[in-house]
Amino acid sequence: MPLITAITPSPRKPGRFSLEVDGQEVATLSIEAIERLHLGTGVTLDERTSLEIEREAGILETYDRALNMLAARGRASADLRRVLVRKGEPADRVDAAIVRLEHAGFLDDASFARQYTRSKAVGGGLSRRRVQQELSKRGVAREVSNEAIEEVFVEEGVDEAASIERVARKKLRSLSSVDAPTRKRRLYSFLARRGYDSADISRVLRLVLVAGDDTGDDIGDDPSSPRSSG
Repeated sequence: MPLITAITPSPRKPGRFSLEVDGQEVATLSIEAIERLHLGTGVTLDERTSLEIEREAGILETYDRALNMLAARGRASADLRRVLVRKGEPADRVDAAIVRLEHAGFLDDASFARQYTRSKAVGGGLSRRRVQQELSKRGVAREVSNEAIEEVFVEEGVDEAASIERVARKKLRSLSSVDAPTRKRRLYSFLARRGYDSADISRVLRLVLVAGDDTGDDIGDDPSSPRSSG
């Protein structure tokens, strides 16, 4: 029967261990898997244990890939799963890796939703509705996103009326070179893409556009119409 001849720290993957069987490296494992499978130098491997080793090595490979992705950018669990499968990782390995990431605290949809809301609503001026839409696209359950949005808006004292005015005035500075009707259309479209409704947008346009620029009757137009495509 195959015999484990060495278990040594992996020179390529810190925190991982290379498993040698009959003098040949066959897998890279975590210390948790080594202990759980009762592996050690001199242990003989039956077919069942060999299959478990192969499975553990595969899950760990997917786990480490997912961990690197999370280190680069926070993600919701459904979004992470979708990306990993699209990149060619087997679905069963992805599911197992995600469960382990959740148990380890590296993957938490509620925490992600709060971080995303704080970044996009406080920093980016998105409306509640737009944040909700974006979290839904990323696979966050509605009840989780609703709770996160409410929590962040209260903690940060987010006032949507103030937010829309702030982002409108900031955007307006970049539109100084275009004529008044175009400025109005582009500003409307910009605010609509951030999820604000037409009544709030019309109110803010009347507020921020300087006297003499408020010409035409397109303030309340749908930004998707040809007249307001700007």
